[in-house]
Amino acid sequence: MAAPGWRTVDFISDLHLQPSEPQTVQAWRDYLARTTADAVFILGDLFEVWVGDDALDEPGSFEAECAAVLRAAAQQRPLFFMVGNRDFLAGEEFLRRSGMTGLADPTLLQWGATRILLSHGDALCLDDVEYQQFRALSRSDTWRRQVLSQPLAARRALGKSARSESEMRKQSGAPYADADAAMTATWMQAADARWLIHGHTHRPADHALGQERWRIVLSDWHIDADARRVQVLRVTREGWQRIAPEQA
Repeated sequence: MAAPGWRTVDFISDLHLQPSEPQTVQAWRDYLARTTADAVFILGDLFEVWVGDDALDEPGSFEAECAAVLRAAAQQRPLFFMVGNRDFLAGEEFLRRSGMTGLADPTLLQWGATRILLSHGDALCLDDVEYQQFRALSRSDTWRRQVLSQPLAARRALGKSARSESEMRKQSGAPYADADAAMTATWMQAADARWLIHGHTHRPADHALGQERWRIVLSDWHIDADARRVQVLRVTREGWQRIAPEQA
């Protein structure tokens, strides 16, 4: 998949963009305008919630503003997008308006001699049984049609409720489930991949799996008055490094 001329590729995920976190949104805007990467891969949860592509038609909507930012960035370099557990309702119209290329989960990236498996990561977190049950349901065409048939205002209310539940979970200190080791090994062996890059867990780390295989976990983005947690994974022919967006 990697174009022959690519020398630097950036990976980000779990920005959870929302109007209530303007500093994070601005950091994302600045990053897209500044990065020197040949391509950018967004591996899910770009948005805190996505209630349907028709939100793009709402005058002055946050979704439409973000799509315009992405479209401008996509004119400078290829942007690739994989849905996560928060923005899985993002569809073809969003991709068209933002100028991005959609990715299946998982997707294999051939980077020179290195095969890299890309995923949001939620499908690997088998210990989160309740979520896995919801994930199976919400990926069905029937469920999607039922939800998207509701008025936009009703879906926005559902999204607000989901955000409130998420915030309550954060405040409780409940940990995110981690990627299942056996499932990770199965995926990587099936793809003959040396690296797995994913997000979702909000636990950025480099995990050596043996036999020169690595599980590389992306950082989430969160900037407010009390905290700054923001990171880009930059991959070159020499390997990978974690950098601040302003260094990209």
